[in-house]
Amino acid sequence: MENYGLEKYGIETTGSVFRNIPPGSLVEKALLKGEGRLSRAGALCINTGERTGRSPNDKYIVDTPTIHDTIAWGKVNKPVSPEKFDMVYQQIINHFKDKDLYIFDGYAGANPKYSYAFRVINEKASQNLFISNLLIKPTHRELQHFQEDFLILVAPDCKVDKSVGLNSEIAVMIDYERHVVLIAGTGYSGEIKKSVFCVMNYMLPQKNVFTMHCSANVGDDGNTALFFGLSGTGKTTLSADPNRKLIGDDEHGWSRTTIFNFEGGCYAKCIGLSKKYEPEIWDAVRFGAVAENVQLFEDSRVIDFNDDSITENTRVGYPLNFIANIEPRGVAPIPKTIFFLAADAFGVLPPISKLDKNSAAYHFVSGYTSKLAGTEAGITEPQATFSTCFGEPFLPLDPLLYAKQFQRRVEKAGASVFLINTGWVGGSYGVGKRIPLKYTRTMINAAINGDLDYVPYEKDPFFNLNIPKFCPNIPQELLDPRATWLDKEEYDKTAEKLVNMFVENFKQYTNFPEAVVKAGPVKK
Repeated sequence: MENYGLEKYGIETTGSVFRNIPPGSLVEKALLKGEGRLSRAGALCINTGERTGRSPNDKYIVDTPTIHDTIAWGKVNKPVSPEKFDMVYQQIINHFKDKDLYIFDGYAGANPKYSYAFRVINEKASQNLFISNLLIKPTHRELQHFQEDFLILVAPDCKVDKSVGLNSEIAVMIDYERHVVLIAGTGYSGEIKKSVFCVMNYMLPQKNVFTMHCSANVGDDGNTALFFGLSGTGKTTLSADPNRKLIGDDEHGWSRTTIFNFEGGCYAKCIGLSKKYEPEIWDAVRFGAVAENVQLFEDSRVIDFNDDSITENTRVGYPLNFIANIEPRGVAPIPKTIFFLAADAFGVLPPISKLDKNSAAYHFVSGYTSKLAGTEAGITEPQATFSTCFGEPFLPLDPLLYAKQFQRRVEKAGASVFLINTGWVGGSYGVGKRIPLKYTRTMINAAINGDLDYVPYEKDPFFNLNIPKFCPNIPQELLDPRATWLDKEEYDKTAEKLVNMFVENFKQYTNFPEAVVKAGPVKK
């Protein structure tokens, strides 16, 4: 029986070993083993178990002398000894001994000059289908001569023994020296995807490539746009524009001459998904896609996208070619327009504002959005969330390194940068209303097309932002957030509260020029 070189990793199994088999075969094997069910449209629907999101408290980097001084150690990047890594590795190897195993050999990085080869070994066919959707598939010739740069072992049913002395029975470990990633005890597929992203965020900045947690699209004229934002702010939705080609929905590199996608697929949040407002994503939830933690209507087997009984973090992973209008090469010219997306549940940020080079650096480093009241136990009002460079959990190096790369790239490209509020106006969450998606798309298109280059702007007194006084096809009263509130005094109090949160958060960054600090919100 062919084992595709597993012996070099110390892996032996009495089960069968499958490598880069077609999606249909993976779906069939997943169904036979009870890993999931098919929706009416053909998507494989799986339950990830106890963990329905990432496990940041169980994520570790192996601390060795070779890499010690390059890692930004702290609450995000927690060290673990090589000995503990070896113990978890051996547990996974032992766990695999009687399992069918599924190998996917693929690439991250659509620009061949900056591409890395990943071998992913799964114990579940459904997760192998997921990562085969998310990575870039090799050609037949590439597969014949494939040599991985990184190995990822994924064993969700392998609970880490307490004797290892970790935080829990879950482990997500990256050894940058030996180029090995271990994922044990969690069935959430996003851990695989984000581990690849962490690797790219470690390797590429050392090659002078700026790595980004963003989506990207491009017009027929070569006008590229980037969309930075945390989960739930609309990166995937807003970049999937029928009039522009999608480059990618989550992870990209910016080299001296190109923007390029890291991935071969999309991993979209699908809570509240509707055909009316997100037709591209809706149509992608079909045979070959993997939907996580969704519920089916039993009489029709249609997915109930409004059901959050398992989690609000319902997800679907699908290959890029499930979207009709894509840039098939995954590569495009450097951007002319950049958007920072913030789902502001306080309802005080303007729907759109233009940033200069200093305020762009400030808001890039801040990485702001907010949690909604009621989404977590004990949250009764909006909660500000700041994630350095819009990707703090995935940045192994000093965050200031990424911030400085951003500044250099934007200045050299001469790109326009806008802050977009995809959240609330007229009041905070529960009082105000969500900014209609059609208006957000209209404002974004106006920015991309240059319609906002010559309109007058006014300075917002709280957030130090430049707000356009006019935007084509947008009600003028919507542009000024204070004007949309009935209670102006309440707006002022809420705005001051968020300003203070910005200022307090930015105090952790001590090495930035004074001009950048002063470009942020102004504390009264």
